[in-house]
Amino acid sequence: MTEMILKSDELKEVLKATIIELFQENREEFSKLLSEIIEDIAMERAIQEGEETESVSRETIFKILES
Repeated sequence: MTEMILKSDELKEVLKATIIELFQENREEFSKLLSEIIEDIAMERAIQEGEETESVSRETIFKILES
């Protein structure tokens, strides 16, 4: 068995090339994954904001949505 030793700069370049290749080969999957992550972050922020604001009645919300 041959032992391979990589310097940190070499390891960084190999990892970078590997990640780029994975993105290119699986672009659609990564796009879906990033979309889900962004949606989850937005939902989390909306929930946090909602917990810090005053409650509003259902009727008030539907009046806003109808206009």
